[in-house]
Amino acid sequence: MSTDRHWIDSASRPVLRLTIGVGVALPVAYGLALTLPYVAVLVAVMILSKEGPPMPLLKACIVGGLLMLLTGSGLLLVPLLENYAFAALLLIAAVLFMLFYLGIKHANPLLNLLVVAFTLIPVAGVLEQAAAVAVIQTLAAGVVLGAASSAVAHVFLPAVAAPPQEGPKAADASGARWTALRGMVIVMPVFILALQNPSLYLAAIMKTAALGQQAGTLSAKEAGRELLGSTLMGAMLAGFVWLGLRLWPSLWMFTLWMMLVNCWLAMRLYRIRPSPHPPSYWMNALITLLIFLGPAVEDSANGKDVFSAAAMRLSLFVAVALYAWAAIYVLENIRLKFITPSALAGARNANV
Repeated sequence: MSTDRHWIDSASRPVLRLTIGVGVALPVAYGLALTLPYVAVLVAVMILSKEGPPMPLLKACIVGGLLMLLTGSGLLLVPLLENYAFAALLLIAAVLFMLFYLGIKHANPLLNLLVVAFTLIPVAGVLEQAAAVAVIQTLAAGVVLGAASSAVAHVFLPAVAAPPQEGPKAADASGARWTALRGMVIVMPVFILALQNPSLYLAAIMKTAALGQQAGTLSAKEAGRELLGSTLMGAMLAGFVWLGLRLWPSLWMFTLWMMLVNCWLAMRLYRIRPSPHPPSYWMNALITLLIFLGPAVEDSANGKDVFSAAAMRLSLFVAVALYAWAAIYVLENIRLKFITPSALAGARNANV
């Protein structure tokens, strides 16, 4: 079929593919009764948001198996954390720094997934080893689910050939190291706090990992609006979906409400609707929506007080966003006052 016969323009297709993909991934994840179904949906969204053709299902199975092996090494950190905590924390900080650095050099959603995995799995392992194994299986299942959902979405909305575009310029080594350090500094204190009470801070760890990745592209001036604003936006949309679910609580209504909200977010994520915020703002709002609403659904199913747990979760997310903002502000001031002048002086001496 030629391009001029496509009744949906190429700019709208990523929006609808993400919406359809979520409509496939969410009922499958919850229908299979995965241990943490919203984590599988979160991984699927990371795969679905990647531009280009869908990942082949065989490749997704291989990647999922490799991911299980890589993230399974996080279980080895649990006895190290329990017996040699300082050495384990240094090792985790070094791994996070490397992952953030590679994420800046290569924009691949699987690298973002590894950041989540290497913070989430040790915390879950400290809580219970079976919980950590379930998280590893859920992450791998999310990769396969994301690839399958993307393939289904591409059946209805195949990619239209677009003119080649110049990719983003690679960050210089010094800038990449600095932003990787910034992401690691944002994640590590919350990770240490989560080790004290894993069941309380499990969702906060995922939120912090997302903020650490988002903070790599932000300046100190815009960090507050981006980090805090996207967090509150995601929480507000989660409240909207929850109110819709109260009208008719069922898996299919949950899926339809999530598709509606995802479509609204994706239109701004892919610039179909003009927005003063960059795509990273809307992507973080989508991630916040998933990790805010998913535990609320589980709390409701287990008979817990949803609103008190949601208030606690929102307080944690806002506190984490404020901490990330403060960390960016302090680190940028240190860089501007001490590191940049010394680097310029060294360059002038070298020229002389």
